[in-house]
Amino acid sequence: MTPTEFKEFSTFLEKSCGILLAEHKQYLVQSRLSKIMQQQGCSSLTDLVGRLNRPGGNTLKEQVIDAMTTNETLWFRDIHPYEILRNKLLPELKEAKRFQKLRVWSAACSTGQEPYSISMVIDEFKHAHPGAFSSGEEILATDISSTVLEQARRGEYEMLALGRGLSQDRLHKYFQSSPQGSWTIKPNIKSRVRFQSLNLLGNYSTLGQFDLIFCRNVLIYFSSDVKLEILRKMHKQLRPGGYLLLGASESLSGLQDLYKMIHCRPGIIYQAI
Repeated sequence: MTPTEFKEFSTFLEKSCGILLAEHKQYLVQSRLSKIMQQQGCSSLTDLVGRLNRPGGNTLKEQVIDAMTTNETLWFRDIHPYEILRNKLLPELKEAKRFQKLRVWSAACSTGQEPYSISMVIDEFKHAHPGAFSSGEEILATDISSTVLEQARRGEYEMLALGRGLSQDRLHKYFQSSPQGSWTIKPNIKSRVRFQSLNLLGNYSTLGQFDLIFCRNVLIYFSSDVKLEILRKMHKQLRPGGYLLLGASESLSGLQDLYKMIHCRPGIIYQAI
């Protein structure tokens, strides 16, 4: 792979889904695309990019984006966002939303661990507070990858994946085991979540308004300009006073006119102004 070829591919990837590839990531491109290039009979990365840019190459484009998307995820990742959800956000929203459905958006949901974790916290909160959110709850979970969305919709996980952040209590409370050794999430947790394909570079206006947006551990892959544009668009989808939760290594700067920083100790969240 020449530097020119790597640059051509990097430009395609950023234009298609916003992911910014650092120059030292050449090994990643090679390891993740070699199988696709072999299947497509591509002699070089330039050949692959040429095919990706042809009209009607959507299936190949989807395969390449799937391969390049990092789908690293855990149950209850970083813990404190879920404690903030249970101890601050849900009690506050319970008082404010007597006759409105609670709406949460899990952006870049990967294989479903985040939205299902949110659903479990809501379930636990409702058991502790009978009558809360009587109009119901909806968690919209979106991702650019059709492969991970398909897996997320199934709600079926191997024990290895379940061991990453999920307690034994929650495993037995919210999952059903199968004879094959996998575990499937129970209908009461699954029914709260709706999965949908979405490119964060696209339009969000049809998604409606949300009380909470979880956009965690994805903005780190975008350029500063793209990140700011995404956060502006997300602000438009938040109800007045709604909250945005980012990843532990992500921060929000330059948008003080749209969001107010709130220290939760531990953790920081952002409230729409």
